[in-house]
Amino acid sequence: MKKTLPFFRFILYSNIFITACAWLMVHQVYDLLLSAPVNPDYAGFVIFSTLCSYSFHWYLTTGSVLPSKRMDWLKKNRWLHVILFFAGLAGAVFFFYRLTGYWLWLLGAVIPTFLYSAPKIPHPLFRVLRKVAYGKTFFLSFVWTYVTAVLPLVLSGKSWEPVFTVFILGRFFLVYAICLVFDYRDREDDRHDGVISIITNMPEKQIRLLFYTTILLFIISTVSLHNYEFSFITVLWLLIPGIITALLFPLARKNFSDWLYYFVLDGLMAFSALLTLVARI
Repeated sequence: MKKTLPFFRFILYSNIFITACAWLMVHQVYDLLLSAPVNPDYAGFVIFSTLCSYSFHWYLTTGSVLPSKRMDWLKKNRWLHVILFFAGLAGAVFFFYRLTGYWLWLLGAVIPTFLYSAPKIPHPLFRVLRKVAYGKTFFLSFVWTYVTAVLPLVLSGKSWEPVFTVFILGRFFLVYAICLVFDYRDREDDRHDGVISIITNMPEKQIRLLFYTTILLFIISTVSLHNYEFSFITVLWLLIPGIITALLFPLARKNFSDWLYYFVLDGLMAFSALLTLVARI
């Protein structure tokens, strides 16, 4: 077990795991909504751009108020994020170029992704953004939903259907609930860095209300998919990550371990995609 831990830390902390999650989420949309194989060019764009953006974000992360093994790992391996950033950038540019005709749609993901990490850039021009980052939770949830659900449907060229909107809402509320948990953990770091998020100074009672309301909206929108010929078992697979997130919320407010957040909670975004993928085998 001790020999495997460094390998799993590498997969987790080098952003390979979160990149795999993004790919699974895209695959699920093609599988459930389009009944078609994943567009290889778009899959390549998602993989490399996710690796690029997360490497950029973590390279700019210089510390944390909370004890973090990831930060200790980052201090020793910051050079790796530089390599992965440029590798991801090269791949993202290559596949961006191949997706001719959709550049404006893709820029709708690229620009917000950059702006999310921009406040970490050590320059006064970008540090000003920390004062206007109130909606960063919504912002990040939107980007994840846009990249993993909206863009695959747009690139397919298929006429828009009501079921697409319902599925997108369900995905957004799940990701938003998970992002709220991350924001709860990051409150002290945000206060230290002068970042104003939606829950930085929100009372505990209101945070719980916001979280469970989001989970409820996730459940309502996901269950509604049954009206669009989604089978009971498929709806159940989609519901499981939200239910687990709700059950973990009390623990996640006390336990800020890297494995809980970067493996379990991040993994829950793609867990239903993994379940539906395995069920198809």
